[in-house]
Amino acid sequence: MMGTAILTNLPALLVVVPLLLAPFSAVLPIAGLAWVLALVGTGISFLAALMLQSVTENGVRISYHLGNWEPPWGIEFVVDSASSLTLVVMSGLGFLATLAARRLVAIEIADKDSGKFYAAWLLVVGGLFGLVMTADAFNLFVFLEISALASVILIGMGAGTDRRALVAGYHYLVIGAVGATFYVIGVGFIYAITGTLNMGDMASRLPDAAGGAALYVGFGFMVAGMLVKAAIFPVHIWLPAAYGYAPSAVSTLLAAIATKAALYVLARIFFTIFAGTPEIVDIALSNIIVPLAVGGIFVGTIMAIYEADIKKMFAHSSVAQIGYIALGLALATPAGISAGFIHIGNHALIKGGIFMAIGGFVAALGTRASLETITGIGRRMPITATAFLICGLSLAGLPLTAGFISKLYLVRAILETNSYVILALVLISSALSVVYLWKVMEVMWMQPAPARSPKLVENPAIYLPLWMVALGNIWFGIDAGWIVGAARLAATALLGGGA
Repeated sequence: MMGTAILTNLPALLVVVPLLLAPFSAVLPIAGLAWVLALVGTGISFLAALMLQSVTENGVRISYHLGNWEPPWGIEFVVDSASSLTLVVMSGLGFLATLAARRLVAIEIADKDSGKFYAAWLLVVGGLFGLVMTADAFNLFVFLEISALASVILIGMGAGTDRRALVAGYHYLVIGAVGATFYVIGVGFIYAITGTLNMGDMASRLPDAAGGAALYVGFGFMVAGMLVKAAIFPVHIWLPAAYGYAPSAVSTLLAAIATKAALYVLARIFFTIFAGTPEIVDIALSNIIVPLAVGGIFVGTIMAIYEADIKKMFAHSSVAQIGYIALGLALATPAGISAGFIHIGNHALIKGGIFMAIGGFVAALGTRASLETITGIGRRMPITATAFLICGLSLAGLPLTAGFISKLYLVRAILETNSYVILALVLISSALSVVYLWKVMEVMWMQPAPARSPKLVENPAIYLPLWMVALGNIWFGIDAGWIVGAARLAATALLGGGA
């Protein structure tokens, strides 16, 4: 009886458990207990996401009505093959990031603030899960703000080690508020046309609605708002500082899961809400999203090449990788959308591992990781540095790594559309990414450590979850059957319509 009730309410539990545990974490006086609470919350969410994915992997679509209010009047959560894959990726990396957070947070955050830190951590996670599952356009805005405001708190808490975190948090707050405002203005226009906030209901009413200019304006505002949240070039300016100056654990969490949720929502806007108005969607994808994605790929890569600070270098790299995901989705073909979802999963593994390793370097060095400070660290911290190397090679797309699978399927998708110019640009940018990766690997492994360098201690609390992620990069590079199959089902769910 109880088991049936739990299974029935899995979509709600995925969001409710982290959100309910957050206030308890905030008042806990012991840092270790707050971390345990966060670990329990993210662990339960991961298990719930895996169970939902097992139900939806055969094309089943779950519609959960909050308070038993039928949509479109009540708020609806929808879990299908697309959202369940995104949830598994986000919850899995969220759990591993929480595992590594214990030691990283203890070093960078005062014990008296740890409870509040993990409370904000849980709010970010719960808010992002709600963002992915909700089928209500305004409810999406609510979850967007929950996760964004909690993220601002987490970024700002890095001020204990670097005061620039306060500026980064402020920029994230202001720019994120602009994006959220744009989105909700767009929702207002579409609500005026359709008279509903339910995404599925919007999709069914829009083709017959006499929207005129209001339809274009609403669509434009909604897309512009989510472009900001997804950090797609040129509205990505908040991301490098936010990732670069946030506490190491926060950089890991945000790099692994935050923009993935926004990219998923962007795909829902194109292929669910506005599925019945393909003329608008096609123009936006081909004339706006594709050029911006390609521009982001090059700008992010070039900025990373000229960056000496390691966290900011890979933050710029994330802008480029977001461009790859957006490009796959913008192709609007089953192969392209599948490639986008494959890279959502693989990029979460890659960047989660890279930022986790950088956190390990920072914890051991006691200072920021830069090309100067990590000189010779490959021999001084071989366990952490080797895992970092694996994730870096995956980012470069080395065969037998997850990153290679991502680029292989993206190239295939581009070839299907005969877009040879775009293919050439993608291959050039991929080659350029080797430049900044080589810079890092060279100073880590090929240059000797400075004379009289102190001995560095590697902590298993950091490198054990890091190696789980690193091995995941190898596993999904050798056997990509699950992620490829799940991504194809996700593409089918999106292109098949429905909320």
